Parts: sequence; C-alpha cells; structure tokens
Amino acid sequence: MRETHTIENQPTANTAPATTAPATAATAATAGVIATQVVLPGVVEPTGLEITQVAAPTPGQGEVLLAMAATGVSFAEQQMRRGKYYDQPPFPFVPGYDLVGRVVATGQGVDTALTGRRFAALTKTGGWASHVVVAAADLVEVPESVTSADAETLVVNGITAWQMLHRTAEVEAGDTIVVLGANGGVGSALVQLARIAGVRVIGTASPRHHDKLRELDVTPVDYRDPDLYGRLRGLAPNGVQAVFDHVGGEAVVESFRLLAPGGTLVSYGTASTRDAAGSSKAPVLKLFARLAMWNAMPNSRHAHFFNIWAGKRRAAAFRERLRADLGQVFALLAEGRLKPQVAARVPLSRAADAMRLAESGTVAGKVVLVPDEALGDARDAQTGR
Repeated sequence: MRETHTIENQPTANTAPATTAPATAATAATAGVIATQVVLPGVVEPTGLEITQVAAPTPGQGEVLLAMAATGVSFAEQQMRRGKYYDQPPFPFVPGYDLVGRVVATGQGVDTALTGRRFAALTKTGGWASHVVVAAADLVEVPESVTSADAETLVVNGITAWQMLHRTAEVEAGDTIVVLGANGGVGSALVQLARIAGVRVIGTASPRHHDKLRELDVTPVDYRDPDLYGRLRGLAPNGVQAVFDHVGGEAVVESFRLLAPGGTLVSYGTASTRDAAGSSKAPVLKLFARLAMWNAMPNSRHAHFFNIWAGKRRAAAFRERLRADLGQVFALLAEGRLKPQVAARVPLSRAADAMRLAESGTVAGKVVLVPDEALGDARDAQTGR
C-alpha cells in the first residue's frame, strides 16, 4: 500500500471543500486536525490503495463531521477496486460504503447537542477515512450498549437484509427461503433475521461454515455441490417462498426455478462476474432484462433486483424508511437477539490487508476497519477479534 502525505483540504467523496467563510464553531473544531484517508487511485491490486493525510474537512450547512469508529469492507468496494461497481465515481476517490462514528463538529443549522453522540450512516463512498462529513439528516443513532464494530457489521448489511426480507419478499412465519452465501455479511444477517421471524432457512456456504450455520438453525448446503440446485429442490420439493441471490449470472435461472407459486426471487448482486473482463454494466443490464421478462410472464412468481438506494429522490421518505429499518436492526442487536458477525478488526492504515482478507472467501461475516489507535500496535489482521 502506497503512502502519501498531502496536508491540504482535498475534496473527495463525502468531504467538504475548503471554506473561505469567517471562522465558525465548526471551523474552530476542525482547525489543525489531520484526517487519514484511504484512496482508491484506479483499478489496482489491494497493495495499490493509497494512505493520504489531509486537513480534516469542515461540515457545511446541515452537515456534521464524524470521527470514524468503524467502517467496513463490503462487496461494493471489492467491485470498485476492479472498476466493476455499477455507478462508482471516477477515480481517484475514497471508498467506504458505510460507517459508525461520533459527531465532533456540526455545521450551520445542525443541533450542537449531536456533538459526542454516536451514529451510523450510509455513504456509498468516503467511509474509509478517520473523519467524514455527512448530512445530519442521514444519521441513525447507535445504541451505546453495542460496540461500534458490531454495529458496523449491520449498517448496510442489516438494512439490506431487513428490507429484502420484510419489504421486498414480505416473508411470513412458516415460510421456507433459500439464502445463497449464507455465511457472508448480508447472508448472515438475512438468516438471523429470517429465523427471528419464524422462517425456515436453507443456506449455501462452503463446508467449513456449516457448523456455524447449524448453530443458527439453518440447513446448510455446500455451494460447490455439482448438483446444488437438485439438493435445494430436494430440501423443499414444493418450492420456496423466496430466494436471495447475490451471485447473478446464468445460475439465477435456477434460483428462479426454486420458487413456489407466488414466490419471490430477490437478486442483489452479480458476484459471479466480479473478476470477469468487460463492461461493469453489461451483467447488470442483462440481469434486469431477465427479471423484467419473468415478471411479465403469467407464472405467479415475482423477481426483483434490490437496490438499497431506490427511492432516494424522495429524500424524506427514503430517510424515514432507513431510520425505521436500521432502528429495528439495532434494537435486535442491543437485545442480543441478533448476533454481529465480525470477521476481523483491521487498522485503517492496513486497508490492503482488510481487502485481501475480505476477498479471500475464508471468513464469515464482515471485515471491519477501525482507527489505528483503536487497535494499539495493529495486531495481525488474521487474528480477528
């Protein structure tokens, strides 16, 4: 990982440009503070990530500055590193889909009582930094009874899982569902939320994760089984109410065939094309066309592509829905009913190690980045908790 030291206020995703306005409480709070950012300069290997130091950004109207306590490596960053995320910004930029942090400065029009409180936020990009500016309206408070790393595992993953289950598929107690990649970040949240709702879960994963899935009362199936879909049909011969598929590609046809009449396929990724050459948009557009065709057929089954940002143009409703859903997830976490799946805690300066670990396919749950000082001497990323 390359390291650069540029002590200036560089506008990047989710950071505010330098201001020439007279000094305010916000500028006073950030004066002299140096922020660390991880920059993705282009299509690079993990070692190509750059560590940059800049002047901490100053929050503007309606914004706050968060001191990052935890951010994470999701599948989106893995795609962005390859230039394969559907609507990623031009290089260079700071990745980081979400984060948890404490408010250290507030901009104009923001209640100063937020200072010192801990919140989660969706960012899409910009979260891999020690200090991040976000809109105050996008904040969701994190219960003080849970750790930042635990909460981080359930920001984008928890919202995604909750909304796919309860808003898109509308599962009910007694239903049977299939979750592909049940050991992953979204998958582990999906299976737990489904079991809490009284839903029977069949989950695919490598055999090394099967005991963990059984502990969650999930029926595991080896995703490498040559007769994978035959095995899944054998476990639910009458079909299932929903299939949650992050794989995409040609196998999505088999996922659709698993549905019972009235069932719903929820596609939320194209992992099978992560390493494929060519356009990042082509696999997604092909998938959209296929889902639209199925929905047009008189087969009583439904197919949807889940996009966490859908409806954002209606900002107030989008934010209200996000706060309600993530609030439900955080409440279950605080009650101990939802178990966080932290694969490892890795210092921000070792983002390359975190990326490699997340992409290795050897861990269950989410790899979490934390400030360097939070881990002291930066213990080996492989040791996890």
